Amino acid sequence: MTRRVLIVDDEEAARYGIRRALSREGYALDEAGSTYEARRRVAAVVPDVILLDVNLPGESGLEYLSELAALPAPPLVVIITAHGNERMAVDAIKGGAHDYISKPFEVDDLRIVVKNAVETVALRQENRALRTRLAGANGFGSMIGKSEGMQRVFSTIEKVADTDVTVLIRGESGTGKELVAQEVHRRSGHRTGEFVAMNCAAMPAELIESELFGHEKGAFTGAAARRKGKFEAADGGTIFLDEIGDMSVTTQAKVLRVLEGRVVERLGGDVSVPVDVRVVSATHKNLEAEIAEGRFRQDLYYRLRVVTIELPPLRDRRDDIPLLANDMLNRYASLYGLRCRDIEPAAMRRLVEYQWPGNVRELRNAIERAVVLAGGETLTEADLSAELTTKAGQPASSLDVDGDVLTLPFVEDFREARKEFERAYIEKRLAETGGNVTRAAELLEMHRQSLQHKLRELGIRKKYSVE
Repeated sequence: MTRRVLIVDDEEAARYGIRRALSREGYALDEAGSTYEARRRVAAVVPDVILLDVNLPGESGLEYLSELAALPAPPLVVIITAHGNERMAVDAIKGGAHDYISKPFEVDDLRIVVKNAVETVALRQENRALRTRLAGANGFGSMIGKSEGMQRVFSTIEKVADTDVTVLIRGESGTGKELVAQEVHRRSGHRTGEFVAMNCAAMPAELIESELFGHEKGAFTGAAARRKGKFEAADGGTIFLDEIGDMSVTTQAKVLRVLEGRVVERLGGDVSVPVDVRVVSATHKNLEAEIAEGRFRQDLYYRLRVVTIELPPLRDRRDDIPLLANDMLNRYASLYGLRCRDIEPAAMRRLVEYQWPGNVRELRNAIERAVVLAGGETLTEADLSAELTTKAGQPASSLDVDGDVLTLPFVEDFREARKEFERAYIEKRLAETGGNVTRAAELLEMHRQSLQHKLRELGIRKKYSVE
């Protein structure tokens, strides 16, 4: 590929000398005598490299440099300074210049500086192309992942998407459950219909039924007109019931009737409205434990989980973090018109080592913040927020206890470390028993009352309701 080099200098003799020095190097050379002319050239075709003199009439090269650095795909800029003005050159590099050269310069020095700049351009383009190929090879619709866990997710979506079975997506908050639901919809026979999402945790209990099933005029105070609900809006498409574990038992019963009869009744109405809708739901809760405690209907659970998709937390798919981070970096740099395009190895190492309790959502927020605050073309360790670079972000330790592998976060304080171990060990036993405290106490060889006390002490009581 022929690389384009733009020479910006108000001295015609200087431009001639540079052209002559570079004429045999195979570059496509262009020139401008001012920033005004340079803008016209860049507007037509953005060059790969710009040789930019600092001392220009009207507007200095440093002023124009900041404008160039803000371009979505900025060229590499080599600043030309007067001899002895290296301080200005350092300021220019801080402002986004790739390199500098001082007048008068040797022809060989000029050729080397331009050659290095051109090679840097080529390397960056190759890296971007490689990242694109990797994302494509390891992508699935709008999702990215090469880890074993995500490949299982992709495989399951492919198998079930074009059927009408209900799908239950399980995973921690921030793992991307709605992305999975959207991909199921896009690949299904309902893809020409609407994808309607409903967060069951965000809606007050007194309003959720109106939102789901709609209402007739006068059904309740404030119901001034008939209104269709989410199920009717999704007719012919897909409804996504997010955080369904937070839905009240009363509403669960009505959702079950919709699933069984494929009809809805608006609040205040007596007409059954048929709906053809694919139902996908999601939760971060342990529904088996919720059933054991009477907070979730078992019959609805079996209707929802004809197929279950388990989304792994980000800490269990560390191979995917570089792919995700680079994809997010490119997206936010383009969105905000910034020139940050790479992540230095030390920063990437921090991203891979951190525990990510907020999963992919937390990673996305961290990358967005770092891209906005980054001072150069490469995201560095210093650009990351403090919590990502402290000991709390160190890799978790794994313990094998009687054949059980427990993954624990790094904790400095011994007492807190012991609590983390007890919490992980007890929760594993509770998960094995479906949240049954009595059976878990037997496995732990504890009295039920002692286990109840320990659950309260460790802050697990709300999750398993040991009252």
